[in-house]
Amino acid sequence: MENNTKHNLDNIESSHNWYSLRVISGKEKAVEQNIIYESRENNIEQQIEEVFVPFEKVIELKNNKKVVKEKMFFPGYILIKMQMNKKSKYVIENINGVMSFVGPKGKFPIPLRDSEIKRIFGEVERQEGREVMVTPFKKDDFVKVIAGPFIDFSGTVEEVNDDKQKVKIVISIFGRLTPVELDYFQVELEK
Repeated sequence: MENNTKHNLDNIESSHNWYSLRVISGKEKAVEQNIIYESRENNIEQQIEEVFVPFEKVIELKNNKKVVKEKMFFPGYILIKMQMNKKSKYVIENINGVMSFVGPKGKFPIPLRDSEIKRIFGEVERQEGREVMVTPFKKDDFVKVIAGPFIDFSGTVEEVNDDKQKVKIVISIFGRLTPVELDYFQVELEK
């Protein structure tokens, strides 16, 4: 069983098919480990080819420090490439954290189409190695400048630019409202 993002998309056709599993949101990585463990314990590891939890790295600013977190592409879902039969379906559905296969109730799940899998893997590979900054600010937030020439000024967020990681705020300088553009790390939300 592999768990990496380099997938051989030319050889999707096999006796193993990709299925989507609904799992407890926030527990995707733990469920992945449970599947690997339980498939060994129940002698179905040959029927499980791969478990895939697509995520991206996201940077958040907390207390003026960058914190890197993993953000799931599909919270509450993971992908599994497996041979579907009564035993493998039963074992997987009864693993701690798994809610159900995506598909019609009471019937065998329907495998994902090749086009769906290629689109998902393509998106994951495009995001790979890229860190996305999540803005802690939104329009009309009240913020305080904590670095740079306008330190200790307070103002209101007028515009947020995630690409440049800048925020435009309106502050009062000599009694006049003045827009200034600052980096994310130069301001913090007023408490």
